[in-house]
Amino acid sequence: MSLPPCPKCSSVYVYQDQSQLVCPECAHEWNPAEVADEEAIKVKDANGALLADGDKVTVIKDLKIKGSSQVIKIGTKALVRRVLDKKDHELDCKVDGAGEMMVTAKFVKKA
Repeated sequence: MSLPPCPKCSSVYVYQDQSQLVCPECAHEWNPAEVADEEAIKVKDANGALLADGDKVTVIKDLKIKGSSQVIKIGTKALVRRVLDKKDHELDCKVDGAGEMMVTAKFVKKA
């Protein structure tokens, strides 16, 4: 039987105690069913709505494209391909008229 490592300290010496998993190194206890929900990437748009893969969003501010003289105008629609766990550009999008690029979540709103 293979148990997942501890989410706090990544220790492999985890044991099961009834429905809970316990780490003997850091004394962390958790329910493995609840960890899946906590590990989901949570990215919010400018209005605070959660974004997910496949969502359609609208740009709320003119955005300059790095390394180009092109600008993405306010109101441009985009399709979120993937939501990533990065600090600066969380959304991998297909932007109408500009192609595929990474976009920061705080500059879009859910359509």
